[in-house]
Amino acid sequence: MDGIKQLSRWNRDISQAIAALGTAQFFPALVDAVNAQVAIDYPQVWLYHRDLPPRVLFHRIPADATSTQIDEYRNGHYLGDPFYQTSMRAPKSRIYRLSRVTLGRLEHSEYYREYYCRTGTADEAVFVSRLQGGNVVNLCMMRRAEHGPFSDEEYASLYLLADPVAELLKSHSQHSEFAINNLIQPGINHQIDLAFRTFGSSLLSPREKDVLELMLRGYSTDASADKLDIAVETVRRHRKNIYRKLDVNSQTDLFSLFINAMSCLGEAAGEDPLKVYMAPR
Repeated sequence: MDGIKQLSRWNRDISQAIAALGTAQFFPALVDAVNAQVAIDYPQVWLYHRDLPPRVLFHRIPADATSTQIDEYRNGHYLGDPFYQTSMRAPKSRIYRLSRVTLGRLEHSEYYREYYCRTGTADEAVFVSRLQGGNVVNLCMMRRAEHGPFSDEEYASLYLLADPVAELLKSHSQHSEFAINNLIQPGINHQIDLAFRTFGSSLLSPREKDVLELMLRGYSTDASADKLDIAVETVRRHRKNIYRKLDVNSQTDLFSLFINAMSCLGEAAGEDPLKVYMAPR
């Protein structure tokens, strides 16, 4: 009887998610459907592309955890995330669990020491949906330490949900509003490379432009210093100047400005798209 009740609940909840495809209510409805089957903490939906920092599409993270879970992750730590790495290697499965992708070696990694140990996470699994153009959408499901890791029975339930969840994520991405707001379309590799090389060039010095490009590519302050063979404090000074000149207050604001300016890339004709984007209309 419990199994029949669970199935009935899933059918009802997933029907609501299907009805919400292409709308702002889709991600909340999908997360609710999954959470009703297996209790999860800190649900997050991420859009990944190998040439751009990840973009969070939806999350339910308390305000006091957002800085670590979202901002610090986007500020370069995602590069060490085994789920991100798996997603960029053309994943074949539609669900991955933390212990499988790390082979039990997570606690020995730099990613764990510098970031993951501070998230309060005891276990994690992701649903993976591959899109066109090298994009991947992940629905991330965490379990906090106080709730303990997923049980084998819970993992079995998540595996049963993987195919419909992944297909729904893909279907949602094919709606025009999602594509316009979140996906960079034709000639993506050329456009991204051109954007990295030109974005901010009309306002920044050549060295500030070098630092900005590495920021957009997800490099941390230390990694940028190594890449450019300059002192860490010099990178920090350049970053401060970049924020001031571009009138942003955080890396999240910077990424948003970059994505928005991409819409002016064609009109800029090889020059700084930000100059066109910020021009009076």
